[in-house]
Amino acid sequence: MKRAIASASLLALGAASAAAQLVTADKPWSISGTLNGFYDDNINTAPEGPARVDSFGFEVIPAGSVNFVSGPTTFGGSIVYDNRYYFERRNTDQSLDLGLNLNHNFSARYSAGISEHFVVGQEPQILSGSGPVVTPLRSNGNNINNNINVNFQAQLTRLFGLVLSYNNNIYDYEENAGNTVTPGLPSRSALLDYIQHTFGIDSTWTLSDTTRGIFGYKFQATFYTSPESIMDNGGVPALSVGYPYGGGYYFPSDSRNNYSHFIYVGADHTFNPQLSGSARIGVQYIDNYQTGLQDPANPAMFDRTSKSSAAPYVDLTANYSYASASSLTFGFHYGYNQTDVAASSADPTAGTTLNELSAVVYLTATQQLTPLTPKLTASGSLQYQNSVFNGGPSDGEVDNFFTLTLGLAYAFTPHWSALTSYDYNLLTSDLPGRAYDRNQVFLGVKAAY
Repeated sequence: MKRAIASASLLALGAASAAAQLVTADKPWSISGTLNGFYDDNINTAPEGPARVDSFGFEVIPAGSVNFVSGPTTFGGSIVYDNRYYFERRNTDQSLDLGLNLNHNFSARYSAGISEHFVVGQEPQILSGSGPVVTPLRSNGNNINNNINVNFQAQLTRLFGLVLSYNNNIYDYEENAGNTVTPGLPSRSALLDYIQHTFGIDSTWTLSDTTRGIFGYKFQATFYTSPESIMDNGGVPALSVGYPYGGGYYFPSDSRNNYSHFIYVGADHTFNPQLSGSARIGVQYIDNYQTGLQDPANPAMFDRTSKSSAAPYVDLTANYSYASASSLTFGFHYGYNQTDVAASSADPTAGTTLNELSAVVYLTATQQLTPLTPKLTASGSLQYQNSVFNGGPSDGEVDNFFTLTLGLAYAFTPHWSALTSYDYNLLTSDLPGRAYDRNQVFLGVKAAY
């Protein structure tokens, strides 16, 4: 699933993309700086109540990018740092988005590439990277997502080729049982710290000059890494002393470890120089091989049962560049993913929520509004995610997460611009105390060289 997801501020993405646009053969690097003022009416992504707090603030966003080509080798990189100060909280949120990629063509038939994406942040869309949003709520602290992808492509004959790939995805949240914002509830680390390995092999079939058929298989192993329990302590303060063994039972985070198998067919097709598309359709089989609960009085007594599930797997994308500075990207993804919902002391025998089955549809657009004098550019993104929880006390319950980002940029000169954007988030949920809405408005200036 390859896509650009809007961050909490479109201006952060704008800073990186604007810097990248200034990279040329004569100057294969660029830098930029953005200064914004903003208003956020729900800085904690909280439901209606005392935890819902609004705030004005300002942010500083330095960014840079490089792109070098040397014969058959291409190297690219980008970095965006966002320091956002909230007047109401009197502290800052800091996020970092670092991307690196290296590609090499050994010959006309063989090539390899490696890419690295490292993110530190608090906002759900930033931390989700290029996949479904695993938690639609803000997470305090310096939370890390690191993603490495390696691939090797071989065109073995005129019609037949192979693509071998490996992906490593790591989540590490700062909040743990010792510093959790809500004592007695599972920490973000307990719920969401994991390492994921994905191995893939695609056979490619050249059907025409514009169409390539795909038949592929992926194996994915997900291992949760926190030693903490993923069940609350039942609201009894005394039980939090022994946390993570609080509550009547202990659900280890690794009780959600799983193996997934993906089998799919698909195609990559270029309709014309402006329009291209990609499709992967198949099935995902997921095996949670050690679900169950554990008695804190006897930690060795862990019921290592297993539960398997299967569902359709769909990944669709389309890109349309209808003008020199105007484009549309559409995508749809359907499959299992991790979740921040787990077990409940109110019904420990129900087990734990293992994952969620999500349908994600998204649209991003960039439109140059003044073709003759390309000074004013509009951009936006729209994303909707429907997630159904699988297993545990929340089995069959639904989250609906909607995000909208709209932005305008006016270039006074090639190096100076004025920017404004609006972000809207809406979460509706069958689970109590989870739903919220959020509005953010940004106004600023950017310098780029």
